[in-house]
Amino acid sequence: MTPFVPDGLFHVDRLSLTMMGLVAFIGVCVGSFARRYLKGDSHYPSFFLWLTLLIGSVMLMVSADHLLLLLGAWCVSNRLLVRLMIYKTSWRAANAAGRLATKNFGVGAVGLASAFGLMYATTGQTSIQTVLHQPTLSPALLLALVLLLVGAMTQSAIWPFHRWLLSSLNSPTPVSAIMHAGLINGGGFLLVRFAPLYLKSPVLLTAIVVIGFSSALLGTLWKLLQPDVKRMLACSTMSQMGFMFVQCGLGLFPAAVAHLVWHGMFKAYLFLASGSAAKEKRVDQAYPPTLLAFVAALVCGLVGSFSFAVSSGKVWLAGDTTFVLVVVAFLTASQFALPLLQANTLRLLPGALVGTGLFGVLYGGSVQLISWFMAPMALMQPQALNGYHVAGLLALTLAWLSRLFPRKQQKEAPAPDWMLKGYVTALNASQPHPRTVTTHRNHYQYQ
Repeated sequence: MTPFVPDGLFHVDRLSLTMMGLVAFIGVCVGSFARRYLKGDSHYPSFFLWLTLLIGSVMLMVSADHLLLLLGAWCVSNRLLVRLMIYKTSWRAANAAGRLATKNFGVGAVGLASAFGLMYATTGQTSIQTVLHQPTLSPALLLALVLLLVGAMTQSAIWPFHRWLLSSLNSPTPVSAIMHAGLINGGGFLLVRFAPLYLKSPVLLTAIVVIGFSSALLGTLWKLLQPDVKRMLACSTMSQMGFMFVQCGLGLFPAAVAHLVWHGMFKAYLFLASGSAAKEKRVDQAYPPTLLAFVAALVCGLVGSFSFAVSSGKVWLAGDTTFVLVVVAFLTASQFALPLLQANTLRLLPGALVGTGLFGVLYGGSVQLISWFMAPMALMQPQALNGYHVAGLLALTLAWLSRLFPRKQQKEAPAPDWMLKGYVTALNASQPHPRTVTTHRNHYQYQ
């Protein structure tokens, strides 16, 4: 058994390089925005100090090969994130949000420390790369992977560890951007880093799929109920992290990395542009759509899913878990085309077909690019389809159709009690902690 001391601290592989590039790009964007956004603020220099330290600690985390170094960098990164969340220490709501996040991250840190302790006790190794090449999964290693999964869930705000994220919206916009586009991806990175071990347990992969689908569906539902932009974005992040977990559980880890990259860049843009959202012109999409528009959207969805399958190197109607990604691409492309087809379906159909085809090529090409770049790591291993995968797809499809074709209510007839109770329950469940909400402008204390 090797001593539990630093001996081979770093391992920079293709996963590390991908995450480093993403973090560096988002850090530059957020820093450039904050340079103007926080100009004149009394804590202006401190913000950039904390941001620089945060980016450095994340770089350390994604390149660590020693179990203790990864755990230490993980804890330091989260501590720095909490410090940025409590940007104004005199603001009681910000302090409450920081305490809630600290408790959540504490649970994750305990899970991670316990998992790493079990790995060391079982293998006698401190090198992550050595641990990953264990020929079989012992019961102790399987328990370690479960604890590791808990740590990933707390970091990525997966249900039921989501409330800290919904309660962090009083952070300054640059902090929200680096949080939703950077640090929250830590759970996905953790699963992908230990993917060779997870791939040895189909049961555990299926559990990750169920957890991911649950979080994705809840986040999407809650997003529709929110009254402001930042809460919508927070619920959207929860949903996207859930789908990233689904891709990990499907054995398609490079696809999950591609999703993290796209989500990180897009969510950073959405948060940094959230201040202008109130000035945007909104298109009120008519629901339900006409039958012609709906059928045309489905045709566009088929085109988008086919182009996704071809550009990503997948079989369109595969008998393994890549089929789940193709169906999700079909639903996404159909929803993308539907608003374009509402005004004049037949006249706009050619353009919608081209647009969804390009959408499929763009997303599928990014998945193929990441898969090619990470090919030496052998992390793209589709699993056999099972009932949980099919049930998840059916739930997504039914949720989409229920959004498109809501039940019509008579003007005089009130909504059923079960619907009202369900709405109130969902709305309450999606709210931040009361102590993190500032109810009066005099309570901001933002000096």
